Amino acid sequence: MAASTSLKPQDVRTPRDARDAWIDAKLADLGQWMQRHGGTIRTIQWGVIAVYLVLVAVPAFLPLPDRSAHLWNNLTVFAQFAFWGIWWPFVLVSMVVVGRAWCGILCPEGALTEFASRWSLGRAVPRWITWGGWPFIAFAGTTVYGQMVSVYGYPKPVLAVLGGSTVAAIVVGLLYGRNKRVWCRYLCPVNGVFAVLAKLAPVSFQVDHAGWAASPKPRGDTFNCAPLVPVKTMTGAGACHMCGRCSGYRGAVRLARRSPTHEIVHVAGTEPSLDQTVLILFGMMGLAVGAFQWSSSPWFIDVKQALATWLIERGTTWPLETTLPWYILTNYPEHNDVLSLLDGGLLLGYIAAAAIVLGVSLSGLVALATLSLGWSRARFHHLTQALIPVAGCGVFLGLSALTVTFLRGDGILIPYVSEMRAALLLGTSLWSVWLAWSVAGLSARGLRRIGATLGIAAACTLSVSGWVLLFWIW
Repeated sequence: MAASTSLKPQDVRTPRDARDAWIDAKLADLGQWMQRHGGTIRTIQWGVIAVYLVLVAVPAFLPLPDRSAHLWNNLTVFAQFAFWGIWWPFVLVSMVVVGRAWCGILCPEGALTEFASRWSLGRAVPRWITWGGWPFIAFAGTTVYGQMVSVYGYPKPVLAVLGGSTVAAIVVGLLYGRNKRVWCRYLCPVNGVFAVLAKLAPVSFQVDHAGWAASPKPRGDTFNCAPLVPVKTMTGAGACHMCGRCSGYRGAVRLARRSPTHEIVHVAGTEPSLDQTVLILFGMMGLAVGAFQWSSSPWFIDVKQALATWLIERGTTWPLETTLPWYILTNYPEHNDVLSLLDGGLLLGYIAAAAIVLGVSLSGLVALATLSLGWSRARFHHLTQALIPVAGCGVFLGLSALTVTFLRGDGILIPYVSEMRAALLLGTSLWSVWLAWSVAGLSARGLRRIGATLGIAAACTLSVSGWVLLFWIW
């Protein structure tokens, strides 16, 4: 009689195990395909660049569209919808789904700055460029300037903002590094936002550090990491552009799945970042709210009317009458769209007030959450990372409001918009609360853990309230 063979529990493969193994193998194969087909990816990039340049440049030299213009018969309207109704909001979504694949595969600025750096002067990157505060400064600057010149509504500001950014990316490529993306690594206005959102992605290129150390260094050329990521020590996805060039290197790098909570809970705490904390609390959850709110805010109108009355009573009318060129403040009298100096000053004041009031209030709530665990700066920064889902959702909803507006202007109505917005705000708030619970659980249990989680829940509530005002009350 044949001897029976006993199976250990870990030797038994369930259908779910087989499915997971198949997914893992396909993801690894995809990473290897990207590594082998860099030429194909670059061809795609040049195609995107061609479309991008046409949509950025050509509308600026065309007459402004009239009321008969639609998405399907006017290049300017189509370009506005492509940039602000599709590209911006859904690139943010892509960060949460597939990491920074946009940056590594499709981004025209990244491709152009790397292409330009082939002929770079090769200068060392100066210390001022590597300053960690640039992501917030660049994000704030482009956001505020975009509001001042109505970048979402007119083609010339698009050329100024996006075209200017592209030219700057090329210039940086010609000056610093060699075959690198110095612009993307340090100066890109959306680098910081992309970096924090990519931490939530369920796929990333992951490094087996033990396998890397154990394998001999391959002979011949190594891979070129254009965004200057130290792949050997990489533990997160925030800086990785998902281009696939490092896939398979030393048998230690591969595209793989991970939990969407993993990096926030288990990696972010080892890399406390004041710069990202400021970007999240004062930028994405503060300044961005003010930028999307001001034009719909009754508070803005009340203050403007009160100031205008006060000035007129004193015989001072120049702030109400003086205008500036379109590249400083919106100035399109033929469309009855002109901002005066008073409008511009109040716009800046409203956005600054939103950034400061919300940023300080949110910081206070996160600080209270941290105190319940035992104060430390690292823990404060770590708990702030738990707010990334709701922070990203707010920016997405603000931008997707443009999508809804563009489509409504052409008679296309999206059903259940309010319900979808509410579901997204609720879902991402619960995600942030769960992240806070998980982060707090690393250092406390019981009431202290509950207290920290409630502090982050209060921060989520405050953040959501700004969007409730915009979408449901005003």
